Amino acid sequence: MAYNVELYERVTHVINDLTSGDFEGKKMFGGVGYLINGNMACGILGDHLIVRVGKDGYKDALHQQGVKEFLNNGRPMTGWVMLNEEVLSENDVLFEWVSKGIDFVLRLPGK
Repeated sequence: MAYNVELYERVTHVINDLTSGDFEGKKMFGGVGYLINGNMACGILGDHLIVRVGKDGYKDALHQQGVKEFLNNGRPMTGWVMLNEEVLSENDVLFEWVSKGIDFVLRLPGK
């Protein structure tokens, strides 16, 4: 599955601004994952942004506009959500969701 290059560039720009470049963009599973201190904060699969919100933030995140479960082989990945490209058209919305993923992984021990 190819990933949305425009979304990739936008997310990379946001993460670069938020982390001063202290992240790793890694091609994986047909998309791109963004790792901070070795932990994946968010990624791009096709035209979707996936964001790590953690188990505690999962149910609340699912109630937000344009957010749905992130399924892996048909099974929900608890702690991760998926947003479609239309919801992310506004830069402030993209910034908000990427920030959530970064905030979550910054609380984790580095790998």
